[in-house]
Amino acid sequence: MVKFENPNGYIEITNSYFANLVGKAAQSCFGVTGMVNSNTYQSIKSAIKSKASRDNNRDNNLDQGVTVKSDNGNLVIDLHISVSYGVNITAIVESIVNKVRYTVEQATDLKVSKVNVYIDALN
Repeated sequence: MVKFENPNGYIEITNSYFANLVGKAAQSCFGVTGMVNSNTYQSIKSAIKSKASRDNNRDNNLDQGVTVKSDNGNLVIDLHISVSYGVNITAIVESIVNKVRYTVEQATDLKVSKVNVYIDALN
C-alpha cells in the first residue's frame, strides 16, 4: 500500500491497483509479450491464480512482474517483462518507461521518479 499525505489528509492506494494499472500500460506497448514473475511470492500467487483462471476462464495476470514502492513522496516502479525476439530493446524500454510514467501520473497525480525495466525473457 502506498500512503501519501496532502493538506486534506492521507491518500492510500493499494499495490494491486498500481500493479494492474502499470501492467496494462506495459503490455499495451509494442514488442512486450508478457509480464514475468519477479519473486517467489508472485510465482506462487500466479500458480494459484492460473488454476483459478482455468476454472473461471479469466484473462492472464496483469500484476505479475510489477513492484511499486514509495520513495520520499515519489514512486519507484520495477517491471519484469518478456519481449519479442528481434525487436529493438532500447526502443521498447523507452516506450514502456514513457507510457507507464504518463499513465500513473495521469491516473493518480503522483510523481514517478523511476521506472526500472528488467528484460527477463525473449519470445
